[in-house]
Amino acid sequence: MKYFKLLFSLVFLLIMATSFKIGVVENDVVLVNTLSEFKKYLGKDNVKVKLAAGNYQIDDAQKIRFLEFTGNNAHFYLSGVRFMVDSKLFSRKDLALSDDGNSMYCAIEVSGKNVTLEGLYIETYGGQAGRQSKNKIFNVVGEDVTLKNIEVRTAGSSPWGYGSLYGIGGNSGVRKMNGIRVGYPAKNAKLIDCKVHMRAMGHAIFIQGAENTLIENCHIDGLLRTTDAILSESAGYAFDKNFYAGKGGYVEGTMVGEDGKILAGEIISLSEDGIRMYPEYNGHKTKNTTVKNCSVTKMRRGICTGLSTSGDKIIDCVVRDCVATGFNVGNADTLINCSADAKYAEAFCIPYTNAKSAYVEMNILDSRGGIANNLLAKINGAGHHVIIKTSNPDFIPDNMDIKLSVWEGYGNFNKNANMHASDIKLDNKTAARVLLYPGTKSKDIKSKGEVKDKTSMK
Repeated sequence: MKYFKLLFSLVFLLIMATSFKIGVVENDVVLVNTLSEFKKYLGKDNVKVKLAAGNYQIDDAQKIRFLEFTGNNAHFYLSGVRFMVDSKLFSRKDLALSDDGNSMYCAIEVSGKNVTLEGLYIETYGGQAGRQSKNKIFNVVGEDVTLKNIEVRTAGSSPWGYGSLYGIGGNSGVRKMNGIRVGYPAKNAKLIDCKVHMRAMGHAIFIQGAENTLIENCHIDGLLRTTDAILSESAGYAFDKNFYAGKGGYVEGTMVGEDGKILAGEIISLSEDGIRMYPEYNGHKTKNTTVKNCSVTKMRRGICTGLSTSGDKIIDCVVRDCVATGFNVGNADTLINCSADAKYAEAFCIPYTNAKSAYVEMNILDSRGGIANNLLAKINGAGHHVIIKTSNPDFIPDNMDIKLSVWEGYGNFNKNANMHASDIKLDNKTAARVLLYPGTKSKDIKSKGEVKDKTSMK
């Protein structure tokens, strides 16, 4: 009996000891305690895996996609897990390329079908910029992928602190760190209850050639900086360039001298767009995106669906303190019960003259105390139905106007542009003036504020 008890104790201890080294199955969920063990399941089908809560450092990789989730029908439970990604990985030249023809680096790629990642906090650290402008945290390219309750914090772009003043990527020398990309061949992707804290140049969430994407209850924040603060520098990137930007004129919501000199009294976003649609990827069009109950604060553009032409839906979304525009609206887009301020840029714009049949319900938030803007909204194109309201008339400064057929603001900043707006149904429930410029035809306007016809101007 004594030997039996001893044997039983030894077996029990062996089981307890090995449970910390191998996966333990609990209610069909494999429990793992190390990152190396977790990685073994990334390519497996029909698994449910829970990684123990804790901080995990990702400071080595074999490929330019550091962690690749390639399995199908998989669910990864990551509540309480923090991945800390060394930004040096994005500059490694020895990493193997991907076989998809895209040279971008990313921390996590999800290419499997019906894969869910839930509960992860992930951040980059170290501040070293990558080799290229296409760096990102997540790259979602699989079908029926869900990111739920994911929190992202970006860092590691160059030059940091100047927004778009020195370019937006490509050959400009700017090195970005984007948040979440959903790209072709992704279909039916869902981003639910996610947060993106942008502390680098780049987009927070962007869609590129994907179909039927849902972004719901996601929240994005960035940082703003005045040009006065930049001009007060006694060292740094702008100082070394004698406070000349990469180009002159209008730069993504900020006015720069025609000679490129950075002007006082302006404001920039240190990142790019909050939620952004690209029209396509390698000939594959971006289609049918829905954005619900999301918020964007202190970005360049808040929610930018205007570059996709399929007609996207934006419902119950709020944008604050963006510097190029709150909502960029495009062809056949539908905005229901959305809100934005106009402190630093127009609350929304329908800038493209070829855009048709957009529907916009916009509530104007407190727009007092801003700088460098007197445009409340701009409308170009044809056949749109727009409703503008506010809960407090004092929210809209007296110098802010709604303008039709204009080049001002985001989208077509060119004094020589030939703008037009036709068959526009506008219900302006605010006291803001409505200004109709040459090119405005067949309008149907109801307005609490004064309507001024400037169509005879030359």
